[in-house]
Amino acid sequence: MSEQFQFSDVVLAWYHKHGRKHLPWQQDITPYRVWVSEIMLQQTQVTTVIPYFERFMQRFPDVFSLAQAEQDEVLHLWTGLGYYARGRNLHACAQKIVELYQGEFPRSVEQLSELPGIGRSTAGAIASISMGVRAPILDGNVKRVLTRFYAVEGWPGTTAIQKQLWQVAEQLTPEHSHREYTQTMMDLGATLCTRSKPACGICPLQPQCEGYKTGKPTQFPNSKPKKEKPEKHTILLMIENSAGELYLEQRPQQGIWGGLWSFPEVKNEDDAHSWLKQQLGCDGEVQWLDSFRHTFSHYHLQIQPMKIRLQHQSQQIGEASGHWYNPANPSELGLAAPVKKLLHLSDI
Repeated sequence: MSEQFQFSDVVLAWYHKHGRKHLPWQQDITPYRVWVSEIMLQQTQVTTVIPYFERFMQRFPDVFSLAQAEQDEVLHLWTGLGYYARGRNLHACAQKIVELYQGEFPRSVEQLSELPGIGRSTAGAIASISMGVRAPILDGNVKRVLTRFYAVEGWPGTTAIQKQLWQVAEQLTPEHSHREYTQTMMDLGATLCTRSKPACGICPLQPQCEGYKTGKPTQFPNSKPKKEKPEKHTILLMIENSAGELYLEQRPQQGIWGGLWSFPEVKNEDDAHSWLKQQLGCDGEVQWLDSFRHTFSHYHLQIQPMKIRLQHQSQQIGEASGHWYNPANPSELGLAAPVKKLLHLSDI
């Protein structure tokens, strides 16, 4: 019996007994539902994704409804999931699928990979789970299983290790049961071969696992070489009018919080007063709120909220593209996580 057949046979037998089969996106399987779930599950736990997925499907049951939506509505439903480029790409991808393929997802992994926000692994998951196409995947869970099983040395983020793992994933993917095998590999990484406390004692691959034989399976995959995250600072201007509304403006599509609505941002207190003078002609009543840290993948951002209460209703913001947000009757806008946090403070 070949190694490929042994590996897939062992893990598929485990899946039929213990694999997850009742997640929302595993019901009424379509390329659309698989695609949305795969994008949401990037960098995000299943338990977090489930309510977002269900709300998203209720509002956008198919690719046409998503393609026709305004970006603000899409990002509003994405608020809290983080990594907002995923939401923007999801929207753009839906429009491309309607424009180029009349709403039908292409069956080719190569064509899927050319769409916004869909990489090779996500394309493989869509093709194998929803279309029965033989296509390997290599998401974070699968990387962890394979690097441990073969005790692969080196950080998987490097080109050389990525290439090696793709070759292994291709060799191990069976010629049958494509949907089940793809789900199996995801489940093994998510439920048994976890990052810090792998359940080696009940793992079907344990007898052949090279990482387990070392006695230190959690050293695989090797960690990314550590690099201290830099810390940046910003001031967010929370401008409140006499009606209790707060001023928001939409951020550029590129950069952090792209396309989301946020408080005006300045670098320092001098810039804050200059912005207020230019836009309002006065400073208003200023109150400094407690600062807090928000962490991105590449740096920490220390946020200092500066609340400005306007004294007269006649005072208006010079920017015509802004939006007055009423916390008591909130608009459906995509909000950056720190902005959502500030809007829900009890004293607002």
